[in-house]
Amino acid sequence: MAVLSTATSVTFPFLREHLQVSDSDLSKQMSALEKAGYVSVSKDGRGRGGTTSYRITRAGRAAYTKHRKALTAILGG
Repeated sequence: MAVLSTATSVTFPFLREHLQVSDSDLSKQMSALEKAGYVSVSKDGRGRGGTTSYRITRAGRAAYTKHRKALTAILGG
């Protein structure tokens, strides 16, 4: 969510490389975030040449901001 909050949209390969996770782990996490309404998914093309991109939604941004504030409070900031 931190990466998505600072970008217009992010591709699957970029997230995978940046987060250093497997395809399956990233796919599961992004599916959960999409189901929660925190990210929107767009697919361009089909098959091996296709690209999946993610964008944070308003609900996702609100949840991420709330989470950051809670972490800051816990850490005494």
